[in-house]
Amino acid sequence: MDNNILEMLKSIERKLEELAALNKDVLNLKEAAKYLNVSCSHLYKLTYRKEIPHFKPRGKQVFFERKELDQWLLQNRQKTKAEIEQAAIDYVVVKGGK
Repeated sequence: MDNNILEMLKSIERKLEELAALNKDVLNLKEAAKYLNVSCSHLYKLTYRKEIPHFKPRGKQVFFERKELDQWLLQNRQKTKAEIEQAAIDYVVVKGGK
């Protein structure tokens, strides 16, 4: 019984540490990978290819600003079917008048 309680407490402690890490403004590679739900190796490849904004203050460790990660995640938005249809209607109305 004591082992079960200890395991549960350790699990809760890990979850709290993860939550605290995800509320930080600046994340290290491991924290950023968890935040983005990707592997550390994939995230490192993205930094190597300069496909994701990051910082290397001393040229070795990699850090990420959480708000920049959010912006990166939200880039290249795909329009909904309704937005595409409305754009087509607007185009036809404008072109039809000429």
